[in-house]
Amino acid sequence: MQPEVLFGHALGIAPPWEVTEVSFSKESSRLDITIGFQRGTTFPCPVCGAMVPVYDTTEKEWRHMNFFQYEAYLHAKVPRVKCPNEGCGVKQVKVPWARAGSGFTLLFEALVMTMCRDMPVNVIARLFAVTDTRLWRVINTYVEMARAQEDYSDVHRVGMDETSVKRSQDYVTFFFDLDKKKLLFGTTGNGNETVKEFVADLKTHNGDPEQVTDAAIDMSKAFIKGVKEQLPNAVTTFDPFHVIKLMNDAMAKVRAEEAKLFPEILKKSRYLFLKNPENLTSEQEQRLNAIITSQNLKSTEAYLHKLNLQNVYFAESRQEAEVLLTHWYQDASKSSLKLIKKMANTVKDHWSGILSHFDSNLTTGFLEGINSLIQAAKARARGYRNPRNLIAMAFLIAGKLRFTSLPPLPT
Repeated sequence: MQPEVLFGHALGIAPPWEVTEVSFSKESSRLDITIGFQRGTTFPCPVCGAMVPVYDTTEKEWRHMNFFQYEAYLHAKVPRVKCPNEGCGVKQVKVPWARAGSGFTLLFEALVMTMCRDMPVNVIARLFAVTDTRLWRVINTYVEMARAQEDYSDVHRVGMDETSVKRSQDYVTFFFDLDKKKLLFGTTGNGNETVKEFVADLKTHNGDPEQVTDAAIDMSKAFIKGVKEQLPNAVTTFDPFHVIKLMNDAMAKVRAEEAKLFPEILKKSRYLFLKNPENLTSEQEQRLNAIITSQNLKSTEAYLHKLNLQNVYFAESRQEAEVLLTHWYQDASKSSLKLIKKMANTVKDHWSGILSHFDSNLTTGFLEGINSLIQAAKARARGYRNPRNLIAMAFLIAGKLRFTSLPPLPT
């Protein structure tokens, strides 16, 4: 069998296309495959589908999957046709092995989309000797194509969370379907305008903001404002994780300040106070008990307020939770510690949203888990220069997108 025929079968090239030449250069470490068509061949008009003759051709090149360790390229003179039908005119025909406008074959793009789920894009770029910018262009294109097919008509309960693109700057906000546990939308920023952008995107995917019944958020004023303005029928639930996180932050500050006065007692005790009692080792438990019983420390008071607030979330009903939260608030508001009193006021200001958790049972724990995966991908890639790339990676991780336009990889 001639190599041209063999490579034609391997590439799935079918009439009117045929492999006309195969050249291999060991010196340049590349394989070049030329594809052509017979003179007089007609092609379907990309607009109306009528079979029309070739008007002219344009030389094009596509990067293909490596042939062992060698780079492989396809070449073809891609025809344009001049269709006489109204509204058609001169148009370039579509080739079956590549996406319009792409410099890669479909199989190469399928390989990239498979690899980028587990490998940093810059590593893939070095592996194939292409720029990561070109690969990100492919990834973003397929993510957008897959998202265009999404239907959000049954979205009722959403959660939102922010994460940083770079350390302490350039935030993006993600919106999730909490019932299907999937990413719906991502956008730059972390203000109330992000909720407006989400609602606009929801509508383009057949979603109805008035059908959204619940929104699980942190205590961000921007998110609260955005939900109130853009999701009129949504009951706001403040996630328990963020409530306890605020309490932990207040307690940690109290302990850090007091550690300066009693370093011999509180040195290296931070995680003892932050850990839940059931997660302490026997040694850690003994040391924490020794600290608590050693003397009347402010850190101990803050720690007890933290435990009592956590106990609220063990309530079996909203009514029971409100009783426990009321007792906690009464004690915390009388504290001599400014940070604890401030936390008590924060709880009071967000009272309804905290208790609505016991009706909806919503949390953003799933979001935190996804965020950790996104951060891990970001760490492997040593950060993302472009927020759009981080959003695309988040969709690959949590979007549950269907990439129906990608061909299956050969096995």
